Amino acid sequence: MSAGARIDSRAYGQLPDGRTVREYTLSNAAGLSLSAINLGGIVTRLYVPDRQGAMGNVVLGLPGLSDYLADHPHFGTIVGRYGNRIAQGRFRIAGEAYQIDTNDGPHALHGGAQGFGRQWWDIEALPPLPDGSVAIELTLASPDGDQGFPGRLDVRVRYTLTSFNAYRIDYQARSDRPTVVNLTHHDYFNLSGGGNALGHRLQIAASQYCPVDSGLIPEGVAAVAGTPFDFQLPTVIEQGIRTGHDQLILARGYDHNWVLDPAEGLRFAARLEEPVSGRSMDIETTEPGLQFYSGNFLDGRHRDASGRAIRQGDGLCLETQHFPDAPNRSAFPSTLLQPGETFTSTTVHRFGVLPDVDDPSDDHQKDCR
Repeated sequence: MSAGARIDSRAYGQLPDGRTVREYTLSNAAGLSLSAINLGGIVTRLYVPDRQGAMGNVVLGLPGLSDYLADHPHFGTIVGRYGNRIAQGRFRIAGEAYQIDTNDGPHALHGGAQGFGRQWWDIEALPPLPDGSVAIELTLASPDGDQGFPGRLDVRVRYTLTSFNAYRIDYQARSDRPTVVNLTHHDYFNLSGGGNALGHRLQIAASQYCPVDSGLIPEGVAAVAGTPFDFQLPTVIEQGIRTGHDQLILARGYDHNWVLDPAEGLRFAARLEEPVSGRSMDIETTEPGLQFYSGNFLDGRHRDASGRAIRQGDGLCLETQHFPDAPNRSAFPSTLLQPGETFTSTTVHRFGVLPDVDDPSDDHQKDCR
């Protein structure tokens, strides 16, 4: 392991049944630090240097285990079995009907009330790599019928912190029966390290998005051109969110799936920039879609680790995924997983620094290597 790269662990708290939840902290030589617990695979902190080298936590988190055990809007969780919404919690596989847990009005959201973000995962530190990368791996055996989903699903999720300041997530899943799978992660990002995130600049590599109905179920696909959903060039989020577009009123902001431009393998999906701190984050993924959620339902009921109330727009989610309600829509990329197949997915978050605004001669972004 290179100098400065390490993995530490500590007891984070106890569940009501007496099991000890552990928190693992991964650190690399460049200063990046990520902490995660084995309840829900929750990422509790992610420290990233700013333009001046000062560290700041860029994900929203809660004060302690009791807060994560209470109801919360998926802060930092692994999302499954099915990320996003399934209309009425119903779908069919080979003609057989399934009803899963509905926890978002009449619809299923993020796998149900006891989805993967609320479950106990086994967790272990992996041997370090020669290049200085450090990783932990979480595993879960979701039984047949879990939240109504068919088949036993064996899931493996790996968090890797690379020596080049990337936070990578790799997912694998196998089932013993035909089922549907859509795994993603629910980090709320704020590259300022505090305050509101709506002043961030966002770019999404997508010329189409999915308009939604009043239940936030997609109604199809539409072009972003000429709408506040056009993030093909870096755009300040607040500029669009304040418009009177009917889709933004319906969702109270952005809570939509973008159809990423077609590409093979790991490809660029989005870029987030915060000009004051100078932090930037590029997202690459193997997934076909990206759910941009602007934190519309954060209402001050939860407090972060410093005691500050978390309010609307204080964090935003960029969830790489297959599309919402895909099991009911043949035109969307399929989320069906057959026995003998392996679901795989990778998402990489690459952190960097923008040039100093006071130095016009420095017109190239620096990275944190």
